[in-house]
Amino acid sequence: MSQSGGSRIALVWLTVAELLAMSVWFSATAVSGAIGKAWHLSSGATTWLTATVPLGFVGGALFSATIGLADRVPPRRLISLGAAGAALTTALVAGFPQGGIVPYLLRVMTGAFLSVVYPVAVQWIAEWFPHQRGLAVAILIGGLTLGSAFPHVLTGLPMMRQWPTVLMTSGGLAAFGGLIVWQMIPRSRTWVKPPPFRWNHLRRVIQNRPVMWANIGYWGHMWELYAMWAWLPAFLLASWRIDWSGEQLRQVAGVASFMAIGVAGFGGALLGGWAAERWGRTVTTMVAMAVSGTMAMVIGLTYRSDPIGTFVLALCWGASVIADSAQFSAAVTELSSPASKGSALTLQMAVGYLVTILSIDFVGWAVQKVGWHWAFTALALGPLIGIWGMFRLRRRPESLLMAHGRR
Repeated sequence: MSQSGGSRIALVWLTVAELLAMSVWFSATAVSGAIGKAWHLSSGATTWLTATVPLGFVGGALFSATIGLADRVPPRRLISLGAAGAALTTALVAGFPQGGIVPYLLRVMTGAFLSVVYPVAVQWIAEWFPHQRGLAVAILIGGLTLGSAFPHVLTGLPMMRQWPTVLMTSGGLAAFGGLIVWQMIPRSRTWVKPPPFRWNHLRRVIQNRPVMWANIGYWGHMWELYAMWAWLPAFLLASWRIDWSGEQLRQVAGVASFMAIGVAGFGGALLGGWAAERWGRTVTTMVAMAVSGTMAMVIGLTYRSDPIGTFVLALCWGASVIADSAQFSAAVTELSSPASKGSALTLQMAVGYLVTILSIDFVGWAVQKVGWHWAFTALALGPLIGIWGMFRLRRRPESLLMAHGRR
């Protein structure tokens, strides 16, 4: 990347910090089975251990954007404090062995704190890298992907057999991520402030058809992404129960989940960023969604019949489901006016994460109604809608503003 050394160093350290901080997002999900038993939860109540985090994320993002928190607090301090808050609220859940309403409120607060970690970092990177922006944001999202999958590795470690230990460890990692941002981001850099959010600019954003087609692509992508991340580990556990059992099953499924969501996802994010700079954002996103949507429809056919086939499809799904993610944010920054850029990004993320709540709950309902063979099938609807949105964007002349004319 032909950028200054300060930008490259910042990208590296922000990616590492994202990896550590975002480990708290699915920390309760990774041990939801154990928590459900300890707290005597129904399947629906267990699902909300995951769904409450994006709910808090949306609320936190709208609140911080409305009051202009990024303008009031230096970004280094804001991200560090957000990571520390997410660490604390995650670790505190371990202090409620009998459950109750407070742990759910703490999960909402975790999402709210993370709303000033990930979005601010993305907006920073988008401003620092006017060239190869899609690749730079993809690297950052690759760190997010590894972090989101990391709790599944923790659950397979012998010293992590108790669910409170997993939560406290994830909290410690998030706190360390905040410390990295505070200590390692170069202080001498004149950072570019993220573009502000304005409620009175939303109408302008909605009337910007190229931006809205990109948003439709993103919202379709989000319908699939977080539901896949949330439920694939449970699918692997259920599917492989006839091949392994006990501690071995937990370790195998945990490592496989990390490989599919984290490692394959990191590679997919990098590949998607590289492809977008070479062939364009619309082509890259449409191909990625076509592959991931296909995986959503076929992986259930291997349930309890072909462990190797299941794992291979999970790897393909994990790589393709995230390969396009960075390109939607990059597209909005390129298609929006400077005055409405912050509002456009906030709208995109807020609606996208609300969509994840619906899809996560839907898959949980589908497992009960139609079983694992077909539970993921409806997730393919998201990529289908997303492809339609990006195809419509590609047909517009404004698409030439993306990726230096590569659409």
